[in-house]
Amino acid sequence: MNSKALLYCLSLIALTFNGLAELRLPKVLGNGMVLQRDLQVPIWGWANPGDAINVSFSGQEAKTKTKADGKWMVMLKPLKANNEPSKMVITSGRDNKTVTLGNILVGEVWICSGQSNMEWAIRSSMNAKEEIANSDHPLIRLFNVPGHTTSPLPKEQGAGTWQVCSPKTSGGFSAVGYYFGRRLLKELKVPVGLIGSNWGGTRIEPWTTLAGFESVPELASIAKQVKGYTAETRVGGRSPSAIYNSMVHPLTPFAMRGAIWYQGESNGGEGKSYYHKKHALVNGWRKAFQNKDLGFYWVQLANFRQPNKNPAGGDGWAKIREAQTAALDIPHTGMAVAIDLADAHNPNDIHPRNKQDVGGRLAQWALHQTYGRKELVPTGPLYKDHQIKGAAVHISFDHVGKGLMVGKKTKLEPTVEVKGGKLEHFAIAGEDKKWVWAEATIKGDTVIVQSPDVPNPVAVRYGFTMNPANANLYNRDGIPAIPFRTDR
Repeated sequence: MNSKALLYCLSLIALTFNGLAELRLPKVLGNGMVLQRDLQVPIWGWANPGDAINVSFSGQEAKTKTKADGKWMVMLKPLKANNEPSKMVITSGRDNKTVTLGNILVGEVWICSGQSNMEWAIRSSMNAKEEIANSDHPLIRLFNVPGHTTSPLPKEQGAGTWQVCSPKTSGGFSAVGYYFGRRLLKELKVPVGLIGSNWGGTRIEPWTTLAGFESVPELASIAKQVKGYTAETRVGGRSPSAIYNSMVHPLTPFAMRGAIWYQGESNGGEGKSYYHKKHALVNGWRKAFQNKDLGFYWVQLANFRQPNKNPAGGDGWAKIREAQTAALDIPHTGMAVAIDLADAHNPNDIHPRNKQDVGGRLAQWALHQTYGRKELVPTGPLYKDHQIKGAAVHISFDHVGKGLMVGKKTKLEPTVEVKGGKLEHFAIAGEDKKWVWAEATIKGDTVIVQSPDVPNPVAVRYGFTMNPANANLYNRDGIPAIPFRTDR
C-alpha cells in the first residue's frame, strides 16, 4: 500500500472513530442525580482522544484532556449540601460538544446492595399502599441498576437512570434502602441519593472485587480463579466477582458516603469463612469507590424456620450470624439486628415484610457513627465480657444505651417493656458441655445467668440458633441484643 492510500485509510478510521466517540457519560451521572457533599467528586466519561474537557458546576470549573483511549476524569472540590436543583455543563473538543445535566442536588449518597431481602420492593412489603402513597420526597433520588447481569471482566458502562422519589417511582425500589434513606432525610435534612444494585439468591462472592479477594490471604484460591478470567470466560450468577463486574463496577468511582448490605442467606451454611469474605467485600468496594472511609452497614440475618428446642443451638444460621458480628472488627462498619422482625405466624418465610425497622436500624448505625450523633445508641446490647462467680455467669455488654430490659416487638409497633417479664433463650453449660436452659436476670447493665442443674458453669449462649423466637433481651432504646456465645 502506497503512502497516499495508507493516509486515506487512516483518515477513514479516524472519521469512524470520531463518529463513535462523541462525548459520553456513565449512566450514574445523569439528570436528577445527587452528588455527595464534603468529598471530592469524580466526574468522568469518554470522548475523542486528546479532546479538551471542561466541567462546570456550582461555581467550579474543572478541565482536563482525554487520554489515548478516550477516557477522561476531573475532580470537583468538596461541595456543600444544596436542596436547590442545579445544572452541570460538560463540553469537549474544538467544536464544544456539550452535555447539560439538570435537576442536580448535593447531599448524601448511599449504595443499597445484596440479595433478595435488599431487593425486596416497597410494593411487596408491610403497609405497602400507605407507604407508597406517602413517598413524595423530592429530595430523595433513586437510581436502580436494572436486570441481573454478569461479566468476567469489569465493565465501564452499565444501565439505570435517576428518578425523583414519588408515589409513581418508589414502589419498585428496595424497601430497606428507601426506609434507610427516608430516615436520613428526616434527621439530616439534606438530599439523599440511593443507588440500588441487587440480585435475589446470590452469594457474597460474586459481589466481591478481585482486589478484595487479594486483600484476604485466606481467600487466595478465589483470587487466583478471578485473576484467570478473560473476556471469553463463561461466568454466571455464582461466579466470584461476576456480578460486581457488571452491576457495581460501572458505578465506580461515583462519590458516596457508604453502603448498606443485606445478604447472607445464600452463604447460610458458613461461619468463619463468611467473616473473611465480608472483609474482602468491604476492602474491595472501598478501593473501587476510592474511599477508604466508606461506611458499610449490614443486616444480620433474621429469624427463620421453626424454633429449635435444643438449648445447645448452633443450628442453621447461628454461625453465619456469629461471623457477621465478628466482622464488626472492620473499622467504620455496623450491623442491624433483625432476629425479632420475622412474622411469628409464618416463620418459614425467608423474606420478613417489616423492612421499615430494618432500614431504621441501619440508619441508626449510620447516624451514630458516620454522622456523629453520639446520643443515639447504634444497636442493641452486644456481648462484651463475662465473669464466672460461683454458680452464676455475669454477662456485660456494650451498647446498653438507656439500660437493659425484657422487651417485646410486634410488627411495626415500637418495642415495649414487659414489666415483670422473664428473660428467655439463655442456655448454660459446665465442663461436660451439656447445655440446659438457664435462668437469666437483669442487674443494672449486666445479665446474671445460672441453673440449679449446672453448679459449676463455664459458658453461656444466647439466641444461638436459626430462629431464636423467644429471645427478648433489649436495651431501653428498643433494639434487641445480638446473639452470642461465650465458648468460642
